[in-house]
Amino acid sequence: MMQTPIRILLVDDESAIRRALRPPLVELGFQVVDVSRGEEALQMLRAGGFDVVLLDVNMPGIGGIETLRRIRALAPRLPVLMLTVRDAEEEKVEALELGADDYVTKPFSMRELIARIRTAVRRVRAPARAEDAPIVIGELRLDPVKRKVTKRDQPLHLTRKEFDILLCLMSHAGRVITYARLLTAVWGADCREEVEYLRTFVRQLRKKIEDNPATPVYLLTDVYVGYRFADPQTFIEENVEGVAEENAPEEASN
Repeated sequence: MMQTPIRILLVDDESAIRRALRPPLVELGFQVVDVSRGEEALQMLRAGGFDVVLLDVNMPGIGGIETLRRIRALAPRLPVLMLTVRDAEEEKVEALELGADDYVTKPFSMRELIARIRTAVRRVRAPARAEDAPIVIGELRLDPVKRKVTKRDQPLHLTRKEFDILLCLMSHAGRVITYARLLTAVWGADCREEVEYLRTFVRQLRKKIEDNPATPVYLLTDVYVGYRFADPQTFIEENVEGVAEENAPEEASN
């Protein structure tokens, strides 16, 4: 049975961006509708039928941030990925705090964009996970009820705060969690600005969960914005590729 194509609403005032994105997305099986302004996007969304929105931050009219605000009122669960410029950290943080699912920085690769689109849509379509159910990502397993973490079935000894940070990140795997949001979740609203304090805990946590803390594969940094725990699908795809390589027939030798 064929899977229903992902239907994308692309919102960007630059016609060159729309022309560049549409053909490769369509070729890969996505359905794409593009508009140039936030006002048009809201009209299209009221008719429904979209799985994800790619939304430029800097546009004339009501602009990307206000468009995002109105989309969230209109469709709270609809995945929205912001298209941003490289040095727009404040806008990225603001968008994430308003409910954007992710962002992609221009210029970006199609591979990165497609991976982010699929991750956001998969997260919405996935069955809801019970809050007390264990979370398994790669070789890590976190049990919220027993407050235990294991790696390759071996227990990891985390402090209370380290566990709380890890729980917050693994519960939202694949999504960027801003520094302020993570600090508020673990320490409370009064600590929203204590970024260096958080970085110290993250460094210690990486030493415990990563094989090589200097090149983390689980707990990733989005510079100036926050942290992102690796998407579970990443490890599934790596395992599938690894099995395929192991089972591939060897080339005949002369």
